[in-house]
Amino acid sequence: MSFDQIAWLPLCGGLTAVGLVLSFLAFRRRGAGAGLRAAAWSLIPVAAYLTGALPALWTMGTAAVGFVTGLVFSPKVWAGVAVAGLAALLFLVSGVLRGRTLGESRTRRRAKQDPAAQPSAGPSPTLPSVTAPTQPNRPPLPKRQPTTAAAPDDDLGDIEEILKRRGIS
Repeated sequence: MSFDQIAWLPLCGGLTAVGLVLSFLAFRRRGAGAGLRAAAWSLIPVAAYLTGALPALWTMGTAAVGFVTGLVFSPKVWAGVAVAGLAALLFLVSGVLRGRTLGESRTRRRAKQDPAAQPSAGPSPTLPSVTAPTQPNRPPLPKRQPTTAAAPDDDLGDIEEILKRRGIS
């Protein structure tokens, strides 16, 4: 069916009339906001007819439907999708491998250029010692005495045991 074979004015007018009736019902049931929003959506078909936008919308719709049916039913297109997926997979894998080799070559280059830059067993002279205190020594906090419940139920005891195993107290 082509664009010229459809009676667009009665179709758009009917859609708008049905939409306005439904927007009136929405106005009464859900309030002014819902009714006005439904009325705005209802007026779009007549506006598209009056502005002459229907041929453009028809062309876009037929092009989208043609593309989707050509995509779904064409083995040639599915082969292209498979090849594009393979290319994306190879690109990702090569990026991971390239990152690994770049990291290894950087460390090798540094080791060849500056033998003093290799990590040594002792602390680095430019970095502060790990054992050097950054805050004054404080006395340790007193340990808490574990509290035990008087007589826990069997069900609660199981739950408490599970929580203790998971490190939750």
